[in-house]
Amino acid sequence: MFIDSHAHIDGPEFDVDRDEVIQRARDAGVSAILNVGTGDPHSGSLERAVELAEKHNEVYAAVGTHPHDARLFDEQAEQRIAELTKQSARVIAWGEIGLDFHYDNSPRDVQMQVFRRQLQLARDAALPVIIHTREAESETIDILRSEWAGANLPGIMHCFSGSPGLAENAIALGFSISFSGIVTFKKADDLRTVAQQVPLDRLLIETDCPYLAPIPFRGKRNEPAYVIEVARCLAEVRGVSLEEIGRLTTNNFAKFFKLDLA
Repeated sequence: MFIDSHAHIDGPEFDVDRDEVIQRARDAGVSAILNVGTGDPHSGSLERAVELAEKHNEVYAAVGTHPHDARLFDEQAEQRIAELTKQSARVIAWGEIGLDFHYDNSPRDVQMQVFRRQLQLARDAALPVIIHTREAESETIDILRSEWAGANLPGIMHCFSGSPGLAENAIALGFSISFSGIVTFKKADDLRTVAQQVPLDRLLIETDCPYLAPIPFRGKRNEPAYVIEVARCLAEVRGVSLEEIGRLTTNNFAKFFKLDLA
C-alpha cells in the first residue's frame, strides 16, 4: 500500500485520461492521493480540486494560494479558500503555501505577507499546512517560527530538496518531510543523504505530478502510480524493503491527517 502525499491531477495535463490515471494508481497499490489545488485563486482552480476529491474516494484535497500567485491573493480569495475548507470534509490541508525566491513570480514582500496570513488562517481553521519553499530557507523557517510554532498543528515540507539544516529546523517545528522524484535523480546524492537521516515517523512520499517524474520515467508526464519509484529509492537509501517504506509512509500519512485508510 502506498500514498501520494502531493499531486496535481485536476490540471489540464490530465484532462484526456484522468480516470485512467486514477485507476492506474489504484492498480499500483496507491490507496490515497492528496490533490493540491493551485493557480489563480479566482480562476476556479481550487473548486476544481475539491470537486475531484468529492468524486473519488481515494482522493483528498488541499486548498491555498501558491507563492507564485501571492500577488493575486486578496480578501475575496481569502474568503473563498476559508469557505472551501468548511464546505467539504474532503479538504484536509491548507496549501500549498510558502515562498519561492527562485522564480519570483510574485514580489518577495508580498509572498512573505501572504504566507504569514495563510498560516494564520490555517491556524484558525485548525488545518495542517503544506509548505513550498525554494531558495528561501531562512525566511521560511523564520516565518514558521513566528506564525506556526505553538499552533499544535502539523505541517509538511513538500517536494523537499533543501539543506540538512532546513530539514532539521522543520522537524523541530513538528513538520514531516515529503520526498518527490527528485530524490531518484542521479545528481541528488546530497538529497539522498538527507532522506537517510529523516526520522522514519516524519517521512512521506509524493509525485508533485505532472512534474518531476522519477527515474525511470524522467522526462515524461508524472502520475501518482509513479510514487512507488520514490518509495523504492527511499527503501534503498534506508536499507529496508519497498513494502516497509510503503507501510511506514502510508501509516504516517494516515496518522498525520487522522484518516482510516484500511
